Amino acid sequence: MRTLSSMRPRSTMAKAKTSPRPSATHSSGAKPSGLGHAAHEIRIIGGVWKRSKLKVLDKPGLRPTPDRVRETLFNWLGQDLTGWLCVDAFAGTGVLGFEAASRGAKQVLMMEQDAELVAQLTDSKIRLKATAVQVQRGDAVQGLQRAAAGSLDLVFLDPPFQGELCAPALQAAAQAVAPGGWVYLEAPVLWRDEQLLACYLTVERHLKAGAVHAHLLKKRV
Repeated sequence: MRTLSSMRPRSTMAKAKTSPRPSATHSSGAKPSGLGHAAHEIRIIGGVWKRSKLKVLDKPGLRPTPDRVRETLFNWLGQDLTGWLCVDAFAGTGVLGFEAASRGAKQVLMMEQDAELVAQLTDSKIRLKATAVQVQRGDAVQGLQRAAAGSLDLVFLDPPFQGELCAPALQAAAQAVAPGGWVYLEAPVLWRDEQLLACYLTVERHLKAGAVHAHLLKKRV
């Protein structure tokens, strides 16, 4: 399997599809067994691991993307991600990355700083036998900055809302994504095309789910 540093861009990209825009809120979780009390789980909603459960840790600011938002996102992306090279930055539960791998992504790198979350991601990877998934502990922005330029098809960004990580994360993701590729961003505010000019990104789709703005951004060719 290729490492992140050796990824190269694909020559073609799937087109995002239009789908009804849901109204939903982000959920919080509780610690799974082995890391605390298990009180919350989420399900993978599509692909080969459809209905498989992922446990959710009780962590401040952890917001697993709700089912209906994920359903809309992967409708936009076209469902079949066969052969795609992806990064799930600020992975948290890893639900977005596992959804991508479940739909055929060739490689999904999950980056997460929290040691407990890294342990949970590794446990989920082993349980699902997710050979396409790599789990890496470390800073997501720095990890994306180290990626080869134009080497990725899709980056998921769901940074902590209390910090100011959206702008540097978008800049790093934009340089790592191939022209015609995708960046998915969850943020507390709406990002507009004029704010994304320097990153060569445009807003292809947007929905507001509770207090969260979900964006599908496309790298300009």
